[in-house]
This record gives sequence, structure tokens and C-alpha cells, in this order.
Amino acid sequence: MKILAIHADFIEFEAKKKAMKQAEEGIAEGKQRITECLVVYSAVEKRDEEKPDAVVQRYVKEIEDIANQVKTKTIVLYPYAHLSSQLSSPAVAEKIMKDTEKILQGKKYQVTRAPFGWYKSFTISCKGHPLSELSREFSSEEATNLKKESKDQPFEFDTKKQLTKEEKIRLSAAALIAKAVKEQFREAFIGSIGFHHDQAYVDIAHFSWKPDYSIRLEKRITELVKQNIPFAPQGKKELLDSYQQEIAQDLGKNASIYTLGDLTLTSLFKDPFVKSTKELAAIKILSAGSAYWKNNEKNQQLTRVYCVAFSTPVELEAYQKKIVEAENRSHLKIGKEQGLFVVSELVGPGLPLLAPKGMTIRTEIVNFLWDLHKNVGYQRVAIPHIAKDLLYKKSGHWEKFGDELFHVKGKYESFVLKPMNCPHHIQIFNAFSYSYRNMPIRYFEPTTVYRDEKPGQLVGLSRVRSITQDDGHIFCRVTQIKEEVRTIVGIVLQFYKTLGMDKDYWVSLSIRGEDHSKYLGTQEVWAIAESSLEAAAKENKLPYKKMPGEAAFYGPKLDFIFKDSLQREWQLATIQLDFNLPNRFELHYMNEKGEKEQPVMIHRAISGSLERFLSILIEHFAGKFPLWLSPVQVKILTVTDRSNEFAKQVYNKLKQKDIRVELNDAAETIGKKIRDAQLEQVNYIVTIGDKEIEKKVLAVRTRTGEVTFDVKVDDFISQLEKEIKGKVIS
Repeated sequence: MKILAIHADFIEFEAKKKAMKQAEEGIAEGKQRITECLVVYSAVEKRDEEKPDAVVQRYVKEIEDIANQVKTKTIVLYPYAHLSSQLSSPAVAEKIMKDTEKILQGKKYQVTRAPFGWYKSFTISCKGHPLSELSREFSSEEATNLKKESKDQPFEFDTKKQLTKEEKIRLSAAALIAKAVKEQFREAFIGSIGFHHDQAYVDIAHFSWKPDYSIRLEKRITELVKQNIPFAPQGKKELLDSYQQEIAQDLGKNASIYTLGDLTLTSLFKDPFVKSTKELAAIKILSAGSAYWKNNEKNQQLTRVYCVAFSTPVELEAYQKKIVEAENRSHLKIGKEQGLFVVSELVGPGLPLLAPKGMTIRTEIVNFLWDLHKNVGYQRVAIPHIAKDLLYKKSGHWEKFGDELFHVKGKYESFVLKPMNCPHHIQIFNAFSYSYRNMPIRYFEPTTVYRDEKPGQLVGLSRVRSITQDDGHIFCRVTQIKEEVRTIVGIVLQFYKTLGMDKDYWVSLSIRGEDHSKYLGTQEVWAIAESSLEAAAKENKLPYKKMPGEAAFYGPKLDFIFKDSLQREWQLATIQLDFNLPNRFELHYMNEKGEKEQPVMIHRAISGSLERFLSILIEHFAGKFPLWLSPVQVKILTVTDRSNEFAKQVYNKLKQKDIRVELNDAAETIGKKIRDAQLEQVNYIVTIGDKEIEKKVLAVRTRTGEVTFDVKVDDFISQLEKEIKGKVIS
């Protein structure tokens, strides 16, 4: 369908004579004049006949979008065949126009529809502003790719979460900030109060943040703390403001209403606050951002104020030091300093570009992962980055990721960038015949998926739109689940032990809730799956916690949550059993009886998103990577020009041994060269002066500043090779 929308001072038209036998009957006679309107010239095309209802849906949406932009509720639908040479049948075109008219009228638009199938004379006066002439083109296939309408996300009471004392202190501090704001800005309304990582926040309507408000509000908060104001339950619902009333309405019988002086609040948690403000010894407002009411971008944007709070000033001081340390370790800062990755406005947000040094680290990680997999029966596969929408409709991902899909329109067909890899891997499995003797089948592939995340959520490497996964899928028999899970757990533990991240972690075992009817698969298979995961956890002495009701409807899972050097928790490795996709795609192998039997599918990732994992590694090591991961392992520095020839000989020898080495023979002082190399966090700095030339040896400086003189070149290479092979963490 093609449309041309004109925002007009007026349009005047008159039907003259029929242009076809199927012309509409019973039309209005004489001239019609409509003022201050949006005139939509429209041509329904042959390709629209396949899904006319979807075209109507898209047609209505486009008209609404344009009408909202030009701020009019008066619409003129004008059939205009001259926009296309590939017209649909008259019957389809007329029905689409009439259905659209009816829907728009139901949405309270004043709609005039010019008669279909008539020659008409018309006069139009276009307003002439930048939005006064807009054209659109779409097909029935595209029309079905509409993203879901933004909808309010109702508030929910968290019945499972038992707040710790620390969490209650933070939530109470956010409520106290709300009270201080309300006192000083009477027009403000208080929205929800909740958590963001280790911080609490309060959303505030009709309130704009200014930098000096932190000091002003913290001064008032200090006064309120001294007043020892109680957080009292059993507040009166009628005292809630309009935003709090809406929260209470969403929560229904779970709504708990509290008072803090003259402020009345609804909580999303059970027993959310401390007893009184005197327990809030140290509060710090950290920053302010924004959030849409009920997470709907069509709603009002509220100011979100973030804070932390502690029971003692000493704890706050320690937290602030931790924040400074985190800023110094930021992958954004280190990535720029070391030239690891680039973010380009021309390429787009959430689409980072790995520079050679960043790619070196990722390549080493992927190679290590493959080394861990290839000896336990995995096979590498490769899949394209796009697929027909039918693949994801069959898999169910269309419904789950509908709002996040990137659509690709080809000359003849429409595709989407893949949001997941499992449906592709299933197609590979399904293309071959297997017996029970072939099982299990294991695929491994580091590959990229794409999700259209909101721009405001995108950060460096940690939250992106192009997500490279170390993806793997296993197709196995029910009796093989336990052994396969045991093998994957072994890979996970070896991987994180090598990186020095195995000292502090825990494992979430997500299993069924009490109502087993909500889960796909037989009781017997679920029992085997859950017991297999738990057995693997016990055998490997994993610090696991059972999470009843947290399993997906299609299978239980193990999630590994690791802490980095800043004690931040990251959910990284995962093992997910799936009874759903084998059923959807009717997968099978032949069992011992020559009968078809459905396999179980296991999804597993060791590092998860490689982009996010790289950001974690950068911050975990603070840019000081172990030798096997370092983009530059050795930096050779010349003291004078006389050193150049021997330095190049050493450089070439290291290169031949696949050591990542750089040579700095610039005409600069050796002191400056050493400082520059130290800032680059090179593992070993080799200086070559007259003494080294004479004796054919090296002066080797470690990253910690220890210097060893008279090191033989071959001994140095042997030391490097041993350290790299052993993946030593130094």
C-alpha cells in the first residue's frame, strides 16, 4: 500500500462520474469541503490482498501517527489510484478503505471518505510546514511485523522477596527523600520506590532535577533523621496521592500502606521499611535520571532519584571508595585508554566495534572455550544472521522477542535478524537421520544475535544490540541428561577457575513450583531433569540454592552467578533443559525398537554474551590482563639508535614464536618509553641498551616493576611460552 498524507487548510472535492463498473453506490452528491484536516491519498496494491486485515491495522497506525504529529482529529480518506501501477482488485481496496474508516471513527476521529471508483475533481490547500507532506509505503507482510503497542506495566507485589536489613535501610532512605521532595515541592507527586542493583530509587512526577538539589535535600534529610519519625503501617488509602492510588489499585489485596509523617506510601514489598528514621545514619543521593510511568513510553516521564543508605557513616565511606574504584576500573575508561573497542555514532548505539587489541582478547577467550568443548564431543557449526519470520513464529520467539526484532526487507522476501540461535541449530539437527547410537549430538558456535534494545539502556560493551554468544546446544536422550550436565558443569568450573573467578560464586537451581500443570513435559521427565541438575550440583560440590517456581515452563535450569573483584554479582554461565522446542519442531531419533523418540534439548552458554563478558573481564582485571589474554604481551624499548638492530632481531624472534610483541624505537627518552608502556599495562617491558647489545641479553621489567638483568633471549621465550600455555594468572 502507498499513501501520501497532506496536512491541509482545506480540501474540496466532487464526484463526477464512475471510473469502473464496481464503483461505489449511494454516494453524496455535490461538492464536499473539509477544513483543518489530514488528507490521506491512498492506493491499495496487489500484494495487500494476501493479508488485508493486517494492512488495515498498519494503515490505521500510520494515519494515527501522522495525525498525532500534526495535531488533528479530522481525517479525509481519499482513494488515489495514481500512486501505484500494481493496484489490488476493487473489492479488496474498497473493503480496506471502509474498514479503516470504521476503526478510525471508533477511535473518535472525524472521518470523511471520498467515494471509491469515481472520477473526482478536487482542490486542496497544503499548510506548507515540514510535516505537511508525508509519504508511506508498506506491504501486507510488513504489516504483520508491527511491534507491540506500548502498554502499561502494572505494579506487582513481590510475595517472594524477604528484604534484608540493608535493603530495608535503602528503601527507607528513598522514602525519606520522597518526603523531603514533597515538603519543598508541593506540586510533586510520588511514584514507585524500588531497587536498582545495590541502590534504591524513588520516582517523582511534576518535578525536574537540578544539580544543587542533592545538597539541599540531604540537608533536610539530616534534619528528618534526627526527628525519629516512625514508618507506620496501616495508613489510610484515601490519603494516597493519585500515583500512589494507582499503585495500590494494581496491588489489590496485597497493597500495604505506610505513613512517614505526613507522607503516605504504598509498598511493593512485604515489611519494607525500618522502624524509624533514626536507623538511617548515612544517606547519599547519587544521581537522577528518568523513567516512564508504568514503564510505558507513552506515559509521563518521571524523575528517578537514586540513593544509597547505611546504618553507619563508616559503611557509606567504604561504599564511596568502592564507587571510585569502580570508576577507575570502568571498561569504558580502560577500553578507550587501551584502544580495545570503539563506539561510532554512524554505526549506531549498542553496536560496538572491536579494535585489534579487543579482538585479540575475544579470540583468546573463544579459542579457550573451543579447547574445552572439542575434546568432549562438540562439533562446530555456522549459521546465517537472518531468517524468515516463520522460523521464529514456529519456535515461539516471535511472541517473546516481537518488540526487539530487527526487520530486513529483501527484494522478494522479508527476514529478521536472529534474536536466538537455537531454531537454526534445530534445523541442522532436523536435516539428518539419527538413531539412539548417534545420541547425543552436540553443537558449538560463537555467533551474534540481535535485539533492538531501548537506546537509554545501552552501555558500552555491557548492554548492546549485537550480542555474541558462545552458544551450544545438545540433543540427547532423557537417560543422558545427567552425564551431559556433569560435563557442562566441568567446563564451567574449569573456565572460571582459569580466570581466577571461581572463589566466590553461587548457583541457582530453578525448578517447578507447586502447580505442575503449568509445565510442559511428563512428570517422569521433569523428575529426571531436576534430579540430574541437582545431582551434578552435589557431585561438583556447587554452592547451589533451589528456586521453586523459577523454572521456565519448558524446563529446569542451572544459573551460575559469579562475583568480580568489586564483589558485584553477574549471572554468566547457564544450563537450560528444554522440552518445548523438540516438541514444536517434532524432533526425533530412532530408539532401540525402531520407533521415533523425542530428544531433550539442552541450551548452554559458558560466558554468555561475549561483549558483556569482555566488559566484566576488563573491570575484573582493571585492564591488567594475564599474559595469555594480553593484547600486547611484550614491549621492546630501545635506549639509543644503536639498540635498533638487536631490538629488531629480538622482536622478530618473539614474533616467530607467536608472542604478541611491539617495538618502540622512537627517538624518545627511555624514561618516557617505560612510563608509556606501563600505562598500557604491558606484561613485560624489555629494554635494550649498549650492555644488552654487547652481551646479547635482555633487561626484563614485570608489570609490578621488578627488573631482571642479563636474561637470555631463549630463556625469556621459554618463560613466556610456559606462562601462556599454563594460562597463569599473575
